Amino acid sequence: MNYTKAFDHLSKDPIMSFLIKELGYEIDLYDRNDSDLARAFANLIIEQQISFKAAITIKQRFQDLTRRLSNEEILELDNNEIQSIGMSFRKVEYIKNIFKYFEHSDFEFQKASDKEIEDELIQIKGIGKWTIEMFMIFILFRLDVFSKGDIALINSIKSNYNIIDLSNNQLNELISKWSPYNTIASLILWKSIENRVFYVKYE
Repeated sequence: MNYTKAFDHLSKDPIMSFLIKELGYEIDLYDRNDSDLARAFANLIIEQQISFKAAITIKQRFQDLTRRLSNEEILELDNNEIQSIGMSFRKVEYIKNIFKYFEHSDFEFQKASDKEIEDELIQIKGIGKWTIEMFMIFILFRLDVFSKGDIALINSIKSNYNIIDLSNNQLNELISKWSPYNTIASLILWKSIENRVFYVKYE
């Protein structure tokens, strides 16, 4: 993807401009891309509430376990076998729920609005707002998504903007400023945390 338009818009914010210069060449919107939506969603469930490094390890184990299996065969796997790769039984249940959903769904995600997608997916047990937002970012490539419930994003904003107690109004102002490229702003903020590169204002 060409990020030029997004970077031009976001660079109106001097802090974001600094981060783009330092980290913009490292971001990749497509690094979780998978045409199989059920598998893509399963990987997002694995990422819930665990560290980035742990998620990479468990996603690779899940891929190794299911590489030669159809989605129907994944549903037939014993829950204990999936759990043994490092997942809780609850996450195994959530992943099975996703594969059951996509087995019968004809919902047209690319044609639906963000709100329609959320209303559709929130009905699936184990799928919350954060997971849906990550799905819209990394699988559907929606360009104006910001996840207020993502702790890493909030911490990145606090560090880069030197805000100890980030209010909802302050956050909304930033989201409004970054629109319609909140997704790209999010990629930059995540990369800031990952690489430990933060904006410092020199007086």
